[in-house]
Amino acid sequence: MPETRVFEDLAPRLADIDADGNPEVVVVETDIAQGARLAVYDELGFVAATPYIGRTHRWLSPVGVADLDGDGQVEIAYVDRPHLAKMLRIWRFGSGPDLVHVADLAGVTNHKIGWDYIIGGLRDCDNGIEMLVADADWTSIKAITFDGTFHVRDLNLMPTAENMTAVMQCVQ
Repeated sequence: MPETRVFEDLAPRLADIDADGNPEVVVVETDIAQGARLAVYDELGFVAATPYIGRTHRWLSPVGVADLDGDGQVEIAYVDRPHLAKMLRIWRFGSGPDLVHVADLAGVTNHKIGWDYIIGGLRDCDNGIEMLVADADWTSIKAITFDGTFHVRDLNLMPTAENMTAVMQCVQ
């Protein structure tokens, strides 16, 4: 990797993005001048990425990697600039080095400045995969499904780490 880039993530995510039977590594990669992007690597190196956010000191916060819409293709979800833009973005692996943009949903977040963790993620409580995030003003946890359209359900719980842990475990 060039000296102007770093991996800026809490942990890599392993998922078979390209359906070849082998997992790829999904990470947040940040360029000092261009900000963050989500990148996919395999055992040979770089595979694909989203565009950079486009500005230094701008970050994205992963939500998860799964077939979110049930079409057999894996999607990658993240919150773009969880402290500023607060936009849920979904991308899919295409045929080239760019991940293909699928959809955006405004008004959600999953990280606060100073935290060394990300809340929420993906869960499946026998009703399909849900993305769990906080609303933009940190007043409620949202459970979001995606079938080509976003469906947002308010769980009416404050987005604390404890509440989020409970809903991630299908307790709520």
